[in-house]
Amino acid sequence: MQGVGLLVKEQEPTMVVIPDAVLLDDAGDCISVQQAALKHCGYKMKNRVAILDVWDGFKDRQDPSGDCIEAFRAALGINYLDYAAAYYPWVNTTIVQENELSYEDFDSKSLKMLQTCLKAELHLPDKANADTSPKKVQQLAAVNDTAKDWSKQDPPLSPEEIETSKSLLNKSLIAISPLFGNILKEIRTQLNLLPPSAAMAGIYTLVDNSRGVWKAPANVSMSSVVSPAVNITHDDQEDLNVTTQGKSVNAIRTFIGEGTLVWGARTLDGNSLDWRYVSVRRTLIMLEESIRLASKAYVFEANDANTWVTMRSMINNFLTGIWKRGGLAGASPDDAFSVHVGLGETMTAVDILEGILRITVLVAVTRPAEFIEITFQQQMQKS
Repeated sequence: MQGVGLLVKEQEPTMVVIPDAVLLDDAGDCISVQQAALKHCGYKMKNRVAILDVWDGFKDRQDPSGDCIEAFRAALGINYLDYAAAYYPWVNTTIVQENELSYEDFDSKSLKMLQTCLKAELHLPDKANADTSPKKVQQLAAVNDTAKDWSKQDPPLSPEEIETSKSLLNKSLIAISPLFGNILKEIRTQLNLLPPSAAMAGIYTLVDNSRGVWKAPANVSMSSVVSPAVNITHDDQEDLNVTTQGKSVNAIRTFIGEGTLVWGARTLDGNSLDWRYVSVRRTLIMLEESIRLASKAYVFEANDANTWVTMRSMINNFLTGIWKRGGLAGASPDDAFSVHVGLGETMTAVDILEGILRITVLVAVTRPAEFIEITFQQQMQKS
C-alpha cells in the first residue's frame, strides 16, 4: 500500500495495475491493496483508473471453497468504484516456454526431493557398485549431477561450457525420466496461469492507439492466451455484468473460431448511468487532463475578455478534432459539446478579483452498444 502512495508524485500514469496483489497470503491483504489503489485513483488523483483482479479468480464460482466473485464484491466496499474495472477469470497463457525451465529452477530443498523421486522412479541405488549396470551408472550420475557446483570443476570450465553442460544434463533428465518432464510441464502450467489485469492494461493501450480512448476496450482478442481458466456461459456473464449490487465484473470468454476475447467494458460502478462504462470514464479523464495541461499556458495572463476568447477557441478546436474522430456524440459540433467562459456566465466580479478563471465544458461522450436487440416479425405478402 505504501507503493501506491508513491504514485502521487507521478503525473503521467493513466492506469494503476497491481497483478502481484493476488500473490499475497491472505485475501484481506489483497483487498486492502486494491482499496488503496481505488482511493488513489478516485479520491487523490482523479486522473487514472485501476484495473483489478479477482482473488482466486482461477476458480469456478461453484467451487466448494466459495464463490470468489461474491467474496470480492463483499470485501471491496463501495467507494470510488467508477474509477476501476475488474476482470474474471484468470487466463492460461504461453508466456513461459518449455526451454525456459530446468532443474536449476528448483531450490535446494526441492532439488533434494527431486533427486529422491528420480532415484525411486528409476530404481537407482544411492551409490554405484560393481553389480550396477552401465545404464544405471549413467542415470545415477545424471541425477547426482543436478546438485553439482559447475563453477568449481577441475580444470575450470568456461561460462559457455558450463551452460552447455547444464543444458545437456537437463535434456538427459527429461529423456530418462518421464516424471521429471511431467513436473516441468506442471510447473509451466502453474506459472502460465496469470491474472488478467496486466494483459488488460496492454489491451487498453492497443485500443487507445488504434481506435481512441473512447472505444470500449472489449471484443478484442488476447494474445499469448490459450484459454480462460474458467469457461463462462451467457448466463454466468449476465450475473457478472448486471447485478443488484452494481459491482460489475467484466468477463473473459472463449468463442469457437475467435479465440479468447474480452467480453465486458464496465466499471465496477455498474448501476451508475454516467460512469457505467470504462471508455466513458477514461474519455472524460483524457479530455480534462488535456485541457488542464493546455490551460497552464494562460496562467497569470490577464483575466479579461481577450484571454477568455482565446481559451474558448483553443478548447473548441480541440473538441472539434475529437468529435471528427468519433470521440463525441452528435450530428454537429454544437450537439457534441459547448464551452462557456466569461463574466456573468461562469464567473462573478468577485471571482475575477480573487484571480479565478472558470471554464465550463459540456460534452456528450459516445457509449458502447453493449446490448444489440434485433426483432423479427412476419408481414403480410405484398406481391
